Amino acid sequence: MGCWILNESLSIILALSWLGVNLYLFIDTFCWYEEEESFLYTRVMLGSALAWARASAVCLNFNCMLILLPISRNLISFVRGTSTCCQGLWSRQLDKNLKFHKLVAYGIAVNHGTAIHVVAHLFNLERYHWSQSPDAEGLPAALSKLGSTPNESYLNPIRTFSTNITTELLTTIAGVTGLVLSLALILIMTSSTEFIRQISYELFWYTHHVFIIFFISLAVHGAGPSGIVRGQTPESLSEHNTTFCRDHYGEWEAAAQCPVPQFSGKEPSAWKWVLGPVVLYACERIIRFWRFQQEVVITKVVSHPSGVLELHMKKRNFKMAPGQYVYLQCPSISALEWHPFTLTSAPEEDFFSVHIRAVGDWTGAFFKAYGAEKSEMSQEWSLPMRLAVDGPFGAALTDVFHYQVGMCIAAGIGVTPFAALLKSIWYQCREPQTKLKLSKVYFYWICRDAKAFEWFADLLLSLETQMSERGKAHFLSYHIYLTGWDENQAIHIALHWDENTDVITGLKQKTFYGRPNWNNEFRQIAYNHPSSSIGVFFCGPKDLSKTLQKMCRLYSSADPRGVQFYYNKESF
Repeated sequence: MGCWILNESLSIILALSWLGVNLYLFIDTFCWYEEEESFLYTRVMLGSALAWARASAVCLNFNCMLILLPISRNLISFVRGTSTCCQGLWSRQLDKNLKFHKLVAYGIAVNHGTAIHVVAHLFNLERYHWSQSPDAEGLPAALSKLGSTPNESYLNPIRTFSTNITTELLTTIAGVTGLVLSLALILIMTSSTEFIRQISYELFWYTHHVFIIFFISLAVHGAGPSGIVRGQTPESLSEHNTTFCRDHYGEWEAAAQCPVPQFSGKEPSAWKWVLGPVVLYACERIIRFWRFQQEVVITKVVSHPSGVLELHMKKRNFKMAPGQYVYLQCPSISALEWHPFTLTSAPEEDFFSVHIRAVGDWTGAFFKAYGAEKSEMSQEWSLPMRLAVDGPFGAALTDVFHYQVGMCIAAGIGVTPFAALLKSIWYQCREPQTKLKLSKVYFYWICRDAKAFEWFADLLLSLETQMSERGKAHFLSYHIYLTGWDENQAIHIALHWDENTDVITGLKQKTFYGRPNWNNEFRQIAYNHPSSSIGVFFCGPKDLSKTLQKMCRLYSSADPRGVQFYYNKESF
């Protein structure tokens, strides 16, 4: 429980630190531009919109630096696998905080970056344009007229009142790159929604790589002496007394302390923020290429009913933990696409495996590449097909070994990470010298199709038999729920209801029909383990996830010494 609290505390501290640094950078930069002498004349023309634009730009740079760090999965997993300093709690924290990537992305888009920056620049352009109007007077009008003679440099990039702002914007480096940045970010954000990822993962995958254009544009945004926001040069500041001259602009050139002020654009600084993460990301790509070149031996392929393909593989120096996942690439299907799949083998086995369900274009093509038609009988192959494996990543489910009681809940194909866990538990129970803190596992599987049970039933049957033989039948309590059936199945189930084993799974534990009553389940488990820390692990749809989170809060005791439910959601 202490590890869980520390792990969650680190996540909260990380999120609060991110928010705090953003606020500090924004306020500090805002105040600096409100007071900096070199931007005094710029503030006269633009007002506070200048500080809003520049402060949000600094936050944008900061978040763009952070957003590249979590996606360097290979670098993180490589360090984790080769260094003892990144084992256990810290390795899980590194994997878990990949979701920090999404938080930073929203920060870039709305809270601390693009939206504020774009709106502030629109105000800037309007102020520039107004300063060139016939009605403009005073210092803004005088500043706008600068740059008309050879010995002057301009402050206002809008040179005449008749200038088309849109045209002017699209003829500058800052304008063009700003437009590209905005469009690229819109494409990335919209294609990253869960709705798009479910409909077309390929669209999400390819569109997400527009980030390369995004970072190139960010690095050169505002480059060159003709930037939209300009400040007074240091040489001009040393000769020009701005405090006096701003109130005596009519005496410029006539007074010795008021020569004509000179202006220039500021050098771009975004590249300084993102250079380090870009180097790390380049290292990540090198590691991925190296892993791509490593030989993967496919030792066995089994086609199960309901369109599930089981793949056994071997790879040199491959190390995994229960609940982790890998990325697979099949060059004969696509040279660019990598797809995530949960590992279903145990770390103790001499191979690693995945179960792939044919639900999309890529997985469908994968089936065809192996010649695996959807047959009712399992078949086995040993085909030499080129396959690249990247990973493993993620380890949230490993936390189950830090609890006294584990409650594992799967919906549909979400059962795959628990296959590895149950196998690993069985292997550890075989060793007499192994002492587990985990003393009880409750396993729930909710599935719509009866055929979907078949590939997993063999594993449960083996666990049931061998746990019973070793006197540990009490260790695992499993509950299987079937939510969909037809009339013929119902009749068949009714006719064989009195048999010793279940008619669908072949297990001693009978299958339940319908959905679990979670209030009853949590109440009973809380009653059975009154002073225990119970880890709840779930892999499945969001609606059920929200229900389980609510149950964890509802049935956790207000007394810290009482039963406590801790919720963990598997995702990749």
